[in-house]
Amino acid sequence: MANSTTPALKVLTAAGPAGRSSPEGSQVLTKKKLQDLVREIDPNEQLDEDVEEMLLQIADDFIESVVTAACQLARHRKSNTLEVKDVQLHLERQWNMWIPGYGSDEIRPFKKACTTEAHKQRMALIRKTTKK
Repeated sequence: MANSTTPALKVLTAAGPAGRSSPEGSQVLTKKKLQDLVREIDPNEQLDEDVEEMLLQIADDFIESVVTAACQLARHRKSNTLEVKDVQLHLERQWNMWIPGYGSDEIRPFKKACTTEAHKQRMALIRKTTKK
């Protein structure tokens, strides 16, 4: 049911030892990119080697889990193609993330936090005591 304008994501991984992706070609975030990102935030900051490795591992694990969940969503809609909407749905539902510029340009509704009756009573009491 996907039309020709729907962007699709093709995932290629080079399996390394123990089923992990090999760092040579399939790693999305490299040490160089990570260092550039850190320099963009703070030019004087330098990460330890262990910290860099840990951040790279966290990024790889995050990407792997998102792609796996998005693939399950694609399979659920009986498709063999992983589309942007699958990734978007997972990121929005599980991580409360919305990536601007992809998908529909509709205005995202702001979800107002639900206030409980106890909270309303406390706020009324605070307002009452501050007026005196």
